[in-house]
Parts: sequence; C-alpha cells; structure tokens
Amino acid sequence: MSKIILTHEVHGLGVAGDVVVVKDGYANHFLVPRKLATPWSTGAETSIEAMRKAQRGRELATIEEAQAARDALQANPVVVTVKAGESGRLFGAVSTGDIADAIGARAKVDKRRIHVASPIKALGEYQVKVSLHGDVTATVDVHVVAAS
Repeated sequence: MSKIILTHEVHGLGVAGDVVVVKDGYANHFLVPRKLATPWSTGAETSIEAMRKAQRGRELATIEEAQAARDALQANPVVVTVKAGESGRLFGAVSTGDIADAIGARAKVDKRRIHVASPIKALGEYQVKVSLHGDVTATVDVHVVAAS
C-alpha cells in the first residue's frame, strides 16, 4: 500500500491536499503518471499544508462565485441543438460535453461536474445537476431541440 497526496480531486477518493493510502498499482500506474497525486513525504506534506492555508483564504470568494454562477445557470434553460430523426429520437445521445459547451456562454463548467440521471436520447426537456463547488449545486433545465 502506498501513501500519497492528492494534487487534484479524484472522485471516490478525495480532494486536492488529502493524504490517502491506496494500492501500489493504482498509485504507480494511474494516479502519479496522470499528475493526480504525488508520493507522500514530510517535505511534500508541509508544502501541502501551506497550499491549504492559501486555499482557505480563497475559499469564501470561490463559494460566492459559485453561488453567482448557480443563479445565472438556473435563470434560463440551456438549449442543446442535435440531429434527430422524424420520430424525435436522436442520432446518438446528448453527452455531458455537449451540455458543457451549451452552458459555456454563461459559466465555465467542466463536463465531469455535470451529472445526468439517465442518458438523453430523445428531444424534450431534462434536468441535470451541475456541481459548481463542494457545497453549491445547480439544477439546470436542458431543452434538447432538433437541428434544422
């Protein structure tokens, strides 16, 4: 088992700055090569503590920005234009990347932070959840319309 320090948020494992213990293969072949984590050392842990202190100072402003982005996203529905057949079925599905591109004008959202309850494979109106911050989540109305 390897003790590592996360440098980015890893779903199901922790957030940046967390010290976690994972299996050697997961650390050596996935987390460290992708720069999601660094091996634990006392020097690395002290630098992480300094980063945490700086981040705490920025956190309040980040929460306020996330709340403002949530209000902007929830104010109007997001329209996604896709190719569809005569019956309203889509050629493929609407991905989180498509939704992130449509949202892009209002707020910068990473496609990995968009949660769709079930695949969107037909025209219509849907609701998706967007995690903007640890405590701030927006429920966004998505209108899927056919391209002309």
